[in-house]
Amino acid sequence: MKKLMFMLLLAGSIQAMYAQKFSPNTPLFEELTDVKKKTDKFNLYLNMQGSFDAHFQNGFQEGDFNMHQLRIEAKGNINNWLSYRYRQRLNRSNDGNNMIDNLPTSIDWAGIGIKLNDKFNLFAGKQSANYGGFEFDLNPIDVYQYCDMIDYMSNFLTGLNASYNITPDQQLNLQILNSRNSSFDNTYGITEDAEGNLPDLKSGKMPLVYTLNWIGNFNNVFKTRWSASVMNEAKDHNMYYYAVGNELNLGKWNAFVDFMYSKEEIDRKGIITSIVGRPGGHNAFDTGYLSVVAKCNYRFLPKWNAFVKGMYETASVTKASEGIEKGNYRTSWGYLAGIEFYPMETNLHFFVTYVGRSYDFTSRAKVLGQENYSTNRISVGFIWQMPVF
Repeated sequence: MKKLMFMLLLAGSIQAMYAQKFSPNTPLFEELTDVKKKTDKFNLYLNMQGSFDAHFQNGFQEGDFNMHQLRIEAKGNINNWLSYRYRQRLNRSNDGNNMIDNLPTSIDWAGIGIKLNDKFNLFAGKQSANYGGFEFDLNPIDVYQYCDMIDYMSNFLTGLNASYNITPDQQLNLQILNSRNSSFDNTYGITEDAEGNLPDLKSGKMPLVYTLNWIGNFNNVFKTRWSASVMNEAKDHNMYYYAVGNELNLGKWNAFVDFMYSKEEIDRKGIITSIVGRPGGHNAFDTGYLSVVAKCNYRFLPKWNAFVKGMYETASVTKASEGIEKGNYRTSWGYLAGIEFYPMETNLHFFVTYVGRSYDFTSRAKVLGQENYSTNRISVGFIWQMPVF
């Protein structure tokens, strides 16, 4: 009887939902209860990106359904000076063991915001690093394929961000975060070399990353996301990261270009380590990564958007060492195109997109056994930041 009553109530709720004009911007709570939510203290969202993917590499490989992104998010303004934000990825491990901040990597955001006055704001807790660039700043559900630079970075870290509004359209952010989520050994996995020697590396006493970020807006036509960061990787070893993002908005046309460069005294991303063949861990040294990402959107009809996107990246050794030559080892290309349909002119949309990647290795990498290859993917799916409450 209880199961029957539950099914009847569920069927009645669904029927009530479809009996009225449904707006995807209206929280499901209002749709189901017909009670207007009158507070901004609690907002709950379910961020989703799901698709059917056809994978190709030297011909067709496989087709499968995939929920690429599934994040639950809660945020709100408690009063005129206190706010909060929490976001967690539901399809990632929740194991918080061996994490220096005692939080699993599935949690993106978990912290509070404090408005000191009209100029100064603070955010304390786990948060997105202010690394700059426009793609990095997007909601992850809106990205069909990240470049390697962002894919291999630690993007959500715990610490403090202080922002200063120079003008209503110009903002500076100074951010101090942990430089890693896990322990030094787990992050880098440093192991002995071919002669059985361990590198003389120790974790710094303050493993932090410092970032200065400028967010600019010029009449909503030209926007900037520029940043410079220094990260303590180990004692006497740092990473230097720079990002310059520029966006242009011309009505139906929108485009951005992100330039990113990372100079790493220990190979944080591990790409060069995988090429030079050192066993275990991220144990190559003096590496450099360059990425350029450009995307153009054309909203040719109110409900239809077309886009193209290109990515160019290099992975290099910046300083020669024993057995490892200085220079570029890999150049990768990314090329995307797609059509998006917004049935209700909101963030809910359906898409068809093509994603291609090519990896070209230089002669110094081919000597080490690397070979060029390409991958291709065609995806059909949906994206929605569903308002739950």
